[in-house]
Amino acid sequence: MSVLTDTADWLLEADHWSGAGGIPTRVAEHVGYTGLTLLGAAAVAVPLGLYIGHTGRFRSAAISITGALRALPTLGVLTWFTLLVGIGLTAPVLALVLLAIPPLLAGVYSGIESADPQTVDAARAQGMTEWQILRSVEVPIGLPLIIGGLRNATLQVVATATVAAYVSLGGLGRYIFDGQAVRDYPQMAAGSIVVVALALVLDGLFAVAQNTAQRAARPGHSTSPSARRTLTTT
Repeated sequence: MSVLTDTADWLLEADHWSGAGGIPTRVAEHVGYTGLTLLGAAAVAVPLGLYIGHTGRFRSAAISITGALRALPTLGVLTWFTLLVGIGLTAPVLALVLLAIPPLLAGVYSGIESADPQTVDAARAQGMTEWQILRSVEVPIGLPLIIGGLRNATLQVVATATVAAYVSLGGLGRYIFDGQAVRDYPQMAAGSIVVVALALVLDGLFAVAQNTAQRAARPGHSTSPSARRTLTTT
């Protein structure tokens, strides 16, 4: 019970909520690392996912590659990148990007594939280009799954971004690694609690966005207004 009490005391101490090492600053750093990672992962996963989902090509290869990426140990990859590019932000971001690509890629191509083939064929028969079909039909229909992939990727990165402290960066992992160095278990526990709290907040926001997208993707709302007018034109 003493560790729980000491952890609560650590979280309630005013000094831990201000300054360069305060919880708000560490949360902002952690969110920054997460956002940067997701941008890097999206630059790779979204175009590939849209292409794979729309054309059906290279799906098996994508599954194999993303499965292999999921199996990579993040800390080992971080160490390798650190030896390759040196201490700094680049190594942890690259390691986390490899972690974020599989769920994001799977969410994008699964979302595009979820579009009813008959709806896609009807859009094509009405003269819509492949880009118009992708943008106005498949993406709106698949948006709940796409957001779900982004949700999974975000939660994985938030939980794992603590490794940035392993190479002397900031973020919430700083509390865990610094506390471990001096056996300050309340600090380590407090850092873990804040990571969990941040993950739960972000998960709640994504849940709201996903539910909104699901309602919008119901029959009668699954395509953009211009696409619906095109599909109903006789």
